[in-house]
Amino acid sequence: MLKVGDHLPDFESVNQEGETVNSSDLKGKKLIVFFYPKANTPGCTAEACDLNDNLSLLQKEGYQLLGVSADSVKAQKKFHEKFGFQYPLIADESKDVVEKFGVWQLKKFMGREFMGIVRITFIFDEKGICIRVIDKVKTKEAASQILEN
Repeated sequence: MLKVGDHLPDFESVNQEGETVNSSDLKGKKLIVFFYPKANTPGCTAEACDLNDNLSLLQKEGYQLLGVSADSVKAQKKFHEKFGFQYPLIADESKDVVEKFGVWQLKKFMGREFMGIVRITFIFDEKGICIRVIDKVKTKEAASQILEN
C-alpha cells in the first residue's frame, strides 16, 4: 500500500461521465484521493456526502478531491447525480488504480474472507508526494479527519 513519502502513481481511468482522468493532470495542487468499497452503500454515501458538504473548506485549504471505487461508469454517474457531488468519481472497473495504490486487499466480513477495496484516504502535496494516509476513515467525519493536522 502507498505510504507517506511515495509519489502519486501514474494512472489513467475514466470518471462518472466516461471522460479520461490522468494522474499527470492532477499535479500542481494539493490532492485528496479517497477510496470507497461501493457506490450508493450507507458508509460510502456518508463519507462521500460529508466530503461534498465540506468541499468549500477543503478547497479553501487548496485541495482538489477525487473519489475512486471499482464501480462501473453507470453506477458512478448514478451515485454522482443522486447526491450532486461537486467532484469527480473514478470508475476503476479494471482495478488498475486500486492496485497501484495498494487498496485492493483481503477483507473479512461476517466470517467471510474476500478481496475488495479498503476505505482509505491519501493526501498529496502539490508535487504529488503522499503527505498523509488516513486508514481508519470515520465515514461521517471524513472531511474533519482530513482538515485536522
